[in-house]
Amino acid sequence: MEDNSRNDIRKLLKTFGINADEAIIAHLARNPECPDLKIRITLEDLTDYGTDLPDKSLGYEIEGTIRR
Repeated sequence: MEDNSRNDIRKLLKTFGINADEAIIAHLARNPECPDLKIRITLEDLTDYGTDLPDKSLGYEIEGTIRR
């Protein structure tokens, strides 16, 4: 894999991580009485492949709990 691809991946993941952290912290602050958060993070390929679809689609999902 080229360095450009790796750098693009890392940049996207870093941006997502920072923004997701801020969104979760803000949500917890706005909802001080809410119980532990159960969240799902989903990765979905939005590429328009036309008629040349890949053999296996890109998708990844994790679930977890954020304790109060």
